[in-house]
Amino acid sequence: MTRATAVRAVLAVAVLLASVVITLTMSPRLGLDLQGGTRIVLQARDSDTVKADRETTDRTLEVLRQRIDSLGVSEPTLTRSGEDRIIVELPDVQDPRQAAEVIGRTAQLSFHAVEGPGTEKPRTGEPETGEPPADDPETEGADGKKKPPASDTGPGDLTLPDEQGRSLALGPSRLSGAGVDDATAAFDAQSGAGWSVSLTFHKDAGQDWKKLTGEAACHPAGDDRRRVAIVLDEKVISSPQVDPSVGCRVGLPSGTTQITGSFSADEARDLALLIKGGALPVPVEIVEQRTVGPTLGAAAIEASAQAALIGAAATALFITVVYRLFGALAAVALGAYGMISYAALVALGVTLTLPGLAGFVLAIGMAVDANVLVFERAREECADRPKRTLRSALTTGFQKAWSAVADSNATTLIAAGLLFFLGSGPVKGFGVTLAIGVVASMFSALVIARALTEIAANRRFVSDYRGVNGIGRPGAVRTWLVRKDPQLFRRPLRWLVVSAALVAVAAAGIVVRGIDLGVEFTGGRLVEYSTSRPVDVETARDTLAAAGFKDAEVTTAGDGDLSVRTGKLDNDGEHALRSALAEEGGETKKVRDELIGPSLGDELRRNALIALGVAVAVQLAYLAFRFRWTFAVASVVAMVHDVVLVVGAFAWLGRPVDGIFLAALLTVIGYSVNDSVVVFDRVRELWGANRKAPLDTIARRAVLQTVPRTVNTGMGALFILAALAVLGGDSLADFAIALLIGIVVGTWSSVFTAVPGALALERSAKAPPPPAPGKGKGTARGKARTVRRDPLDNGARV
Repeated sequence: MTRATAVRAVLAVAVLLASVVITLTMSPRLGLDLQGGTRIVLQARDSDTVKADRETTDRTLEVLRQRIDSLGVSEPTLTRSGEDRIIVELPDVQDPRQAAEVIGRTAQLSFHAVEGPGTEKPRTGEPETGEPPADDPETEGADGKKKPPASDTGPGDLTLPDEQGRSLALGPSRLSGAGVDDATAAFDAQSGAGWSVSLTFHKDAGQDWKKLTGEAACHPAGDDRRRVAIVLDEKVISSPQVDPSVGCRVGLPSGTTQITGSFSADEARDLALLIKGGALPVPVEIVEQRTVGPTLGAAAIEASAQAALIGAAATALFITVVYRLFGALAAVALGAYGMISYAALVALGVTLTLPGLAGFVLAIGMAVDANVLVFERAREECADRPKRTLRSALTTGFQKAWSAVADSNATTLIAAGLLFFLGSGPVKGFGVTLAIGVVASMFSALVIARALTEIAANRRFVSDYRGVNGIGRPGAVRTWLVRKDPQLFRRPLRWLVVSAALVAVAAAGIVVRGIDLGVEFTGGRLVEYSTSRPVDVETARDTLAAAGFKDAEVTTAGDGDLSVRTGKLDNDGEHALRSALAEEGGETKKVRDELIGPSLGDELRRNALIALGVAVAVQLAYLAFRFRWTFAVASVVAMVHDVVLVVGAFAWLGRPVDGIFLAALLTVIGYSVNDSVVVFDRVRELWGANRKAPLDTIARRAVLQTVPRTVNTGMGALFILAALAVLGGDSLADFAIALLIGIVVGTWSSVFTAVPGALALERSAKAPPPPAPGKGKGTARGKARTVRRDPLDNGARV
């Protein structure tokens, strides 16, 4: 064993031991889409006097944190996103109505004198009943909920219903929520008064409170004018009577005031919570709300685990059959990759989301790529020089495959970076897991698998019996291609015509069928329900139409579940919709709920287009830096070709295009460029070694030499994706189908679109062929290239 092999072995053992310790002692951090719960995104808006910036958003976040802590939610998470957005995650909360009502309201808290019973005055154009029009935007709060009708009774005055629904005429605001120092709920068992709320005011605000209650005390007991109204967001949350013992103009003490009444424990706590929260520094609006049932997350984890086990077992069996002993060792390294990448996710505290889980499973299938590249290069070395040692061929294989491995993984990392920086919500998790998977796969292939194969190559039995080791003889695909020697690029334009025809078919699907944009890109609400009794789609549509939801789109989802998509629908409306379905389906449970505001939908749609545009530009820049400009342009054309075909296929299939589809599409971009990089890396190598040969001959040889790698790598990913498509359910099926289509068209385009495109561009290019190996930058003209000696060759000759 050489020193380098020993170092790799020790490093591999150390990393594996650390991974085992982390796996056994730490638990993964699951996102809400896996553990179940509610995620709410709040957008801070400018008020008349305050601008929504980083500072005011941070203050708003702290106020919201106090409210949520008082809700009793287990381990809630609040974070600021960007300058003016707050993300609230509430694990295990399945009915977000209370949470959305408490944290999503604009919360302008004020204290008013009651001037007597009130009478609502209809606005112009309203019916005489005083009920506002259903589509009047002024009757809706920032959270989309209907507010009680308010009428102007004079400058600065309001008429609002009290807690029992009786209208009260209120004077102007005398005190704001900013004057409240604290509000607590307490139970008085000694006097039998029950639950009450104690208020503590700041010094100046206490004097205002004393004056307000002193004026109210001038009216007789039982008179509405002896009450003080506490108003939150134009809704009376409490209107207590001033105690008869308080004298006129005397008022309540400015230190502590107690509000009593027939409160339940929850009512007292909620009242204290709302008063203590006070007025938010800036108004907030709910722009996104997602709820996932715990059964859906558990099913996704179980399905992903099954897909990972089945796909990994199929991939390991496949590479073992193809590469024999070395394939089996690569399968062992594949298992180590799974352990290392999982431990890295846990150790870094990465939140594992549903797309991230799919990315972790997918990376298992793609992790064999580097091993396949090395083994195929080693096979070529054994075929070209049958007398060389197995260890020497393997070492050369690692050396010659390095540039293709580095470039292909770099393009995948670019795609992962774009997902993280330009994606939203769970899609960011996919980018993180994909990036960790790329790094872990390179370590498993270049350290673990190399150490194992080098140790095995030193054994005489493995070296002598080349049918056992798996790389001593060329594979069946390579042998068949060498024997047939197909003339692929004698007429390269015909392949471009075929690709153009495929693009035309895809474009026709986009135009004729249209793209079914998910609610994430259009705004609206999508809710999935499970019912105890089967309900067909037509019956569900008729039931919802009769209940007033005529515009609801009803489709099937999962195993007999119903998916309902509507436009703007608040939480009370969703509750009414669920109740209507329950009349036909019995017990109705919410499996999944997504609410996207129109402004956020526009933003996500715009960001998706930006992400695709940036992906094309960045990949073009990287390829132009690493290769000839003709190769870069041809690769990007093939990449755009793949994107159009995948989108067109989804248009023809009528499947939704959402954030998870965008993650799959960006992964397809990385995979497509990955394949093209491998082919053009070989073209560059062969052309540099034989600069006078026709380029079409060089391209044909490069394609035939890299086809085994492309097929074997693609099979590994296909096993995983097929398992995800079958076992993953609706949550992962679309993701897997998009990648299945993308891998197939990406394999096609890397050979029959990128290469013919490069040949066509090279006809007009004036750049000379690439330099011969070893005569690039940094090598003096005419200087002999340094020949790397076999590690087992001591230099002695006879």
